[in-house]
Parts: sequence; structure tokens; C-alpha cells
Amino acid sequence: MMKKKTLAILVGVAAVIGAGAWYSNKAPGEGGGAPAGGGKGKGDSGPTTVNIVAPAHEDVPITLSANGTVSPITMVDLHPQTTSTIVKVHVKEGQFVKEGELMFTLDSRSASANVEKAVAQVDKDRANLADLERQYKRAQELVAQKFMAQSSVDTLKSQVDSARAVLESDVAAARASKVDQSYNVIRAPQTGRVGAINVYPGSLVQLTTSLTTITQLDPINVAFNVPETNLSALLDAQRAGKVQVQVFLNNSDKPVTGELSFVDNTVDAAAGQIRVKGRFDNKDTRLWPGQYVTTKLIVATMKGATVVPQNAIITNTRGTFVYTVAPDQTAKITNVKRLYGFGAYVAVDGLQGNEKVIVEGKQNLRPGGKVRIADAKLAQEEGLSAEPGNQKGKPE
Repeated sequence: MMKKKTLAILVGVAAVIGAGAWYSNKAPGEGGGAPAGGGKGKGDSGPTTVNIVAPAHEDVPITLSANGTVSPITMVDLHPQTTSTIVKVHVKEGQFVKEGELMFTLDSRSASANVEKAVAQVDKDRANLADLERQYKRAQELVAQKFMAQSSVDTLKSQVDSARAVLESDVAAARASKVDQSYNVIRAPQTGRVGAINVYPGSLVQLTTSLTTITQLDPINVAFNVPETNLSALLDAQRAGKVQVQVFLNNSDKPVTGELSFVDNTVDAAAGQIRVKGRFDNKDTRLWPGQYVTTKLIVATMKGATVVPQNAIITNTRGTFVYTVAPDQTAKITNVKRLYGFGAYVAVDGLQGNEKVIVEGKQNLRPGGKVRIADAKLAQEEGLSAEPGNQKGKPE
């Protein structure tokens, strides 16, 4: 009896649950349920809310960016041209010097004595030549009077020529000794900044001794590499006139501006790049040799290019395209071609310029799907439907 009673209770509970499930799943309007028309039918998701922009038309400069290194146009490693001892150092490390400025004085006593000796020898040669010339002139007179043989006159003539040659040789030797003497005074061969000084008064120096370096800082070069694919555009820009180069220091947004001065004569086949240089005025010495910088080089300008935001572009197996709003306010695929990207924007081909390009909300779109504009004011200007929550006045 107990088992039969329990079974009856279980059957009753199951019947009540089944009836409740039937009632809750019953369509609105059927058998006393909710009134008809109280909601959307299954599968009706409604329009997708999107943001749109109009393509812009502007001149777009094509810019190459690369990391570069500041390098001096000239840097001289100063060496003595004779073996001697430093008498005085006339400059300090880090000093700016002008071309011809006195830098080092060496012990010149030996060189000065050699100059005096050479000058004395020249004086002796001149006196000897003058004596032989007088003898030769007197001999010519005696030959005319037949008091001397012609052979003696010829011998004197040879002696005069020989003495003149000896004089010229010793004059050259005297000049050479003065040149040697000048090596004891070392002057700046160019204008620039003095580096570390490696000698002091009393230091013995030889031809291999490095005294210091002088680096030219103004103007100065910046060297960098550009891809060989841009070589033609680079050369075309150079033929057309001056090519501007910008350098940015320490992530600064204020560039130092110069111009392209050098394009190497060979492409590096292994790297696929070519080395170029820009030259910059550097009176304020903002650029320093060995410094790493970011460079930008404008090689061409796209006139009147069609520009859209980068985030409007979609690339998948269908190709590259954007979604635009069709006249019936549905999403339409428009194929485009990337021409040149710069920052948050890209120049494209394939748009007429009057389209309404979708930039936000496109991830939920399908071709032909209905769209609603999020910006009510923009929607009103374009004659489109806006997101109800963003409109002023009555909702849609």
C-alpha cells in the first residue's frame, strides 16, 4: 500500500511540472497569455549602431623614417711631423679653435741651428759664384785681345755653371731646413673642437704620437640607411631640388632640419639598403658626433590623395575593403587599395570621396545589414537614422 501511494504522488508532481512548462512556452496571445505584439520575433536583431566619417582630400607627404648616426664632416688626428719634445701646450681639452690657431710648441733648437747652417752655406755659394763670374768676364776680355787661350775661358765657363747649380741646390736645402723648423710649431689645420690631449710639456713625441683630435661640428652630417625600393623616388626628389631631412633628438617632437647631401654609389645587396647622409647647420651644437637620432626624409608628395582612418580598413580573404553606408542605410563593401599609411590615417585608391565610411561598429556588420548612426547631429546632416539614445527629442 505504501509503495502505491508514493508512486501516485510522483506522477502528480510530474504532471504539474509539465503543465507549467507548457504554459510558459505558449506563444503570446494564445489561450489567455500576454497580449500579441509585445516583442520582436525570434532572429530579429535590429540595426547595428556605427560611427562614420567622410574621406578627406589632402596632399600627403611620403616620408621615410630611419635611425641615423651623427658624424663629423671632418675629424683630424693631430700628429707631429718630427721627433722632438713638447715645450708648451697652448690649448685645453674641449676648447673650440679656429684654423691656424697655435696649439703646440716643440723644442726647435736643433732645427734652428740647421737653418742657420744652411743659410750660411748659401751665402758662401753666392760669394764663390760671384768670384767665378768675375774671372770668366775678365777671361773673355783677354781672349778678345789674344792674351788667353779659348780653352781656359771654356773651363771658367764650366766652373761658373757648376757654382750656380751648387748655389741653387743649397738654396733648396735651406728652404727644406726652414720647413723642418716649422714642424716645431703646430697649428690647428681646421676649425673645430679639441678632443682629449695626450701629451704635456716635456713629453717626447714622434711621428706615431697622437697629440689630440680636432672635430668639425658645424656643419655636421647625419648618416642613415633607406630601403633600395625607395631609391628611385629619392633620386627623383634630389634631381628636382633640395630634399629636406629632419632629425629628432631624444623623442622630441621639435626637429632639426637639414638637407640631403649624399647618396652612396652602391646598394648594399645583403641588406637591401643604401647609405645616405644629410647635412645640418649646427651652430648651437645640438647634434654631437656618435649620437643616435631618428631621421625623417620626404621623398615625394601625393597631391589630393583620398585619406581615411587606418581603423576603417579591413583586410581578410576577400581582400582589402571598407564598409560604407548605402543610400538605403545598409552596410556596403567597397574595395580599396592602400597607397601610403601615415600615423592613424592611410591614403587609399577606390573611393570617390563622397562615401560615408564606417569606422566603429564594423566588427558586427554583414554586407546588406541595416545600420544606425551613433552621432545624432551627424546623422541629421547626412539624412540618416541615428541611435535613439543619442537623439534630442522623441525617440524613433
